[in-house]
Amino acid sequence: MVSVCGVVIATMALVCALSIFNGFDGLVASMFGSFDPELKISPKTGKVFDPSISAVQQIKQLPEITFYSETLSDNALVRYGERQEVAVIKGVDEAFAQVADMEQILVDGRFVLREDVVDYASLGIGLAFRLGVNVGFVSPLELYVPKRGENINMANPASSLSTEYAFIGGIYRMNQQVYDDNYMIVPLELARALFRYENEVSAIELKLVAGADLSSVKKQIKNLLGEDFLVHDRYEQQEASFKMMQIEKWMTFLILTFILAIAIFNIVGSLSMLMIEKKEDVRTLRNMGADEPLIRRIFLFEGWMISGFGALIGIILGVILCILQQELGLIRLGQSAEAFIVDAYPVQIVFSDILIVFITVLGIGFLAAWYPVRYLGKRWLSTT
Repeated sequence: MVSVCGVVIATMALVCALSIFNGFDGLVASMFGSFDPELKISPKTGKVFDPSISAVQQIKQLPEITFYSETLSDNALVRYGERQEVAVIKGVDEAFAQVADMEQILVDGRFVLREDVVDYASLGIGLAFRLGVNVGFVSPLELYVPKRGENINMANPASSLSTEYAFIGGIYRMNQQVYDDNYMIVPLELARALFRYENEVSAIELKLVAGADLSSVKKQIKNLLGEDFLVHDRYEQQEASFKMMQIEKWMTFLILTFILAIAIFNIVGSLSMLMIEKKEDVRTLRNMGADEPLIRRIFLFEGWMISGFGALIGIILGVILCILQQELGLIRLGQSAEAFIVDAYPVQIVFSDILIVFITVLGIGFLAAWYPVRYLGKRWLSTT
């Protein structure tokens, strides 16, 4: 029972740790999902491409595509009064509001691109703070970028800059520094005028119909576009972030597996004492006709049962704890309700992780049972 309890605690810790990492992974994915599209088409080489090519027109007609948005992004200098910052200007069309859930992340104002002849911009909260601006300011933001394809006129540098203006329509917050501190969303026509493009785009962003098979649609689009384009889903758009989280998850798994191995190897001591205690029973079995391999299998199965029962009970308790954490938020991240994005540790139970934990415990448990039966059994189970 002592050995079983050790396996139960270690297994439960593995289930809970992996589920918490899955929860954080899902939380980050949901936050990026408010801005990143389900699928993004971009050129393999160069900054922009012509969206009027036949392959792109065929993609528009796919039944799995519900919204199609053209975007144009590049760096520009943003100025308001005496403050100025370099930001990523992202020009979008009207369909972008359907591809990205902007209403969910707005903290002030509203998401609007153009009204009559007035252009509006939506800023990340970090960028707005550094510029010292907010919704309702009467003066527009000034956007500057060097004129494409022209040399700088040293006698009059200002003449070499393309300039546009946009009023502040909304402030958004994603709790992701890369977007909150650097991005500004403007109308696509303003971005094209600023960067001096005609109908080129830097990316096409797609939203699929509910229930569509993402991998199948992605493969279909790749076949239509060929090798000159990249098609990325949300995980590939933020590949570095998600890879780092996966590395942290499996490094934690390895550390807890090492602790599990130490706990499981209590089986060595348990089986050794069991073999000493059952010497008379072994002699009785042998007199009844049991051979040496059968007796060894009995003790091996006994040792494996310790890890098997421990794994089963540990997984059940771990899943129960995760469900309680999901529903009740038993373990909180901090005392302040606004200090973190969520109040309690997020949890997401994944069946494949549970299966990996179960197989890992059984595998280490078999080795822990095999050693005393194979080597110590020569002394205690041999014919006397």
